[in-house]
Amino acid sequence: MKPIVYITRKLPEEAIKGLENSYEVRMWREEEKPVPREVLMEEAKKASALWTMLSDQIDRELIEAATDLKIIANLAVGYNNIDLDAARERGIAVTNTPEVLTETTADLAFGLLLATARRLIEAEKTVRSGEWQSWTPMGMTGQDVYGATLGIIGMGRIGEGVCRRAGGFDMKVMYHNRTRRSLEDVEYAELDELLSKSDFVMILTPLTEETKGMIGKRELDLMKDTACLINVARGGIVDEEALYDALKERKIWAAGLDVFEQEPLPLDNKLLELDNLTVLPHIGSAGIRTRHQMMGLNAEAIAACLAGQSIKNRVC
Repeated sequence: MKPIVYITRKLPEEAIKGLENSYEVRMWREEEKPVPREVLMEEAKKASALWTMLSDQIDRELIEAATDLKIIANLAVGYNNIDLDAARERGIAVTNTPEVLTETTADLAFGLLLATARRLIEAEKTVRSGEWQSWTPMGMTGQDVYGATLGIIGMGRIGEGVCRRAGGFDMKVMYHNRTRRSLEDVEYAELDELLSKSDFVMILTPLTEETKGMIGKRELDLMKDTACLINVARGGIVDEEALYDALKERKIWAAGLDVFEQEPLPLDNKLLELDNLTVLPHIGSAGIRTRHQMMGLNAEAIAACLAGQSIKNRVC
């Protein structure tokens, strides 16, 4: 009997064809709708490998029920959805997809900065709705990006990619990180200094116990009233209640979010009432080439693990 690989979301056929000869590949056949918990639990009990998404909660209950499980391959750089302690206790490998999405995510991060600063989505809507009637001297004016100061919280590979893009806009770049880096033309700053001096604050740090809720009312109050907050990391890093108040009261000028505490963002979330908020549906790595490369890393890890070979991109 072939080992079972269970995939929690519909993937392109070319992404899985390399596994089908050696393993029984089962897959949730919907792309937009996550696999229901009860289905995932039943499939996990029989699986040797789980190919998971960030939306799947791979907790202790599930891991302990999956008695044949040898590997969890997560289609993301992050792995906050997986109980690593439970996986370690069971000797289950967990892998992610680092590096291949660096430049794609940096593209999106800088694109969201531009869209937020120049009110691009809001402006596009005025054309489609017919609201745009005439050029006006101060119509749809936003914040200038060229020559502005960018503060990056979390200077990893994606942060370095954003720095390269910021260089083309002659931006002054500051960063705050747990450890100082040796970077050319980039200035280290303590968090409070970065918040108070930056025209754009971009969050690129992982979500950990240390960073959870690190941007709250106190931190937002330190920012300029002309500043924009950009988050393409994880939703839990920003206190959304405090952000709502800061945007509504115009304590900061605008924000751009690709990530949220709850995803998908409920339509009744009051953040969506704000006209100075730009929102995207967690598409940081959503380049066609990049997503196929990410899937390739997952498939390679699964095949290596089930063949008893060395596994790349292990996080535990």
